[in-house]
Amino acid sequence: MKTKKSPVQSLSLDDNIAKISILELPDKPGIAFKLFSQLTEQDVQIDMIVQNINRQNINDISFTVREDLMEKAVQTAQKFAFEVNAQKVIYDKAVAKLSVVGSGLIASTEVAAKFFEALSEIGVNIQMISTSEVMISCIIDKEQSKEAFKHVHKKFEE
Repeated sequence: MKTKKSPVQSLSLDDNIAKISILELPDKPGIAFKLFSQLTEQDVQIDMIVQNINRQNINDISFTVREDLMEKAVQTAQKFAFEVNAQKVIYDKAVAKLSVVGSGLIASTEVAAKFFEALSEIGVNIQMISTSEVMISCIIDKEQSKEAFKHVHKKFEE
């Protein structure tokens, strides 16, 4: 996987996850704290978290959990959404997380571009993106995840 040109050291695929989104949350301090405190109280471990951009004082928050925790997470999210007057909770267990891993990825827009190009070449839509200094992760359709893994691997071997 590691080449002279790329800081990518490995790929990972997790198809044992579910994505939960709470739509149209009030944009005010303490909302994320309240949501994730309630999930913690229910022993729901979170993997990825993405808060979407503010529009007219509302936000959307999406997060991923292990598939076996989805029901508990959805129930908690629905209770929370009712308490804060959010629009609705949606969820999907037909997703997977595909990640490129390596040192210094955040400084390399080339890695992100190549990763996203590989997915677009085979018609894979990206539902969520999360980054760190050592990882770029995308939530994608589970049915396409194995093909996506192989194609991205091949792309970084070039």
